[in-house]
Amino acid sequence: MGDMRPCKVCNYNRQKSYGLVVPSLEQLKIKGGESLGIRLNAPIKVVLEEDGTIVEDEIYFLCLPSNTKFMLLCDQEKWCPARRIDGGTSWMTRDSMLLEVDAVDGSISHVEPWWILAQWLKQDLSSIITMSEADLQTLVDIPCTQLASALDFQETKVQNLQKTLQGVLDRREEVRQSKELLQLYIKTVEMEDSLEAQASLEAQASLEGAGNIDEPDSLEVDSASGFMTRTLMVLKGKTSPETRLSTEELQVVVTKGATAMGQVLGWDGRRTAGLLEACQAELSARIQQVQAMGSLSSLGRPESHRRPDNHHQQRAEPDPGAGSPADTQG
Repeated sequence: MGDMRPCKVCNYNRQKSYGLVVPSLEQLKIKGGESLGIRLNAPIKVVLEEDGTIVEDEIYFLCLPSNTKFMLLCDQEKWCPARRIDGGTSWMTRDSMLLEVDAVDGSISHVEPWWILAQWLKQDLSSIITMSEADLQTLVDIPCTQLASALDFQETKVQNLQKTLQGVLDRREEVRQSKELLQLYIKTVEMEDSLEAQASLEAQASLEGAGNIDEPDSLEVDSASGFMTRTLMVLKGKTSPETRLSTEELQVVVTKGATAMGQVLGWDGRRTAGLLEACQAELSARIQQVQAMGSLSSLGRPESHRRPDNHHQQRAEPDPGAGSPADTQG
């Protein structure tokens, strides 16, 4: 019983009021709906009777003081403030207003809700502050001539009044949108921080794993096959593995032959032969590229650098027309 909370509930026109003891907001809706005669499974909205604050959060409900009075609304019912019309001895509600109008003029059997709102404005224009957005919108949508008749104002004054009501609605909407944007921004920042922290942890774990496990394993040599672990991983798990192997690794694969490769990889003869053909072609292409580069390099050297022996030999041969040193001296 320590979690049970005493509170009060009433309907939208405050004609019915009951005291309850409930442990949660959901139980308040269930037991309060039963007490007020609200039909079963009808959607119920809970607001504070004092100012119309919507109560949706369970924690907020538990933080409210004991004996807080709640108003339960369903369907199109809306919260409206209680109004005093006689200096504080009684409170005006929608239904009490209807009763007073019927008592004054028996010919009036039904009064529109907007007319009641107009009477509130007529008595106190500051009631705009406490009106709900639905009530404000109702007064804005009423034709100017009808509202002027209910308020006993000139139409120009009513037009200015409706502009003021629309301005109040616009400001409330701006405040609501600003709050929603702020909440969305806060959630976005929190999500980005969380993703950055997660990415940082994953990157750190990846670096640690790569430094401690992957690199040494890739350089290890499998004792049974004689291949490096990296070579076997490339052959088994890569598309076109011949393009990903180094020249030394290609030479080892070609040297081992189809039989050894089939045993190491566990492949059939056709698949192993295709791999060896691809490796042989890739190795031949690389060798041809090296030879072509060597040829281009030799062609690019000066003539004196390409045939140094012939040049020296030509300089050493004697001139046929010249005599020997002995003949010259004679």
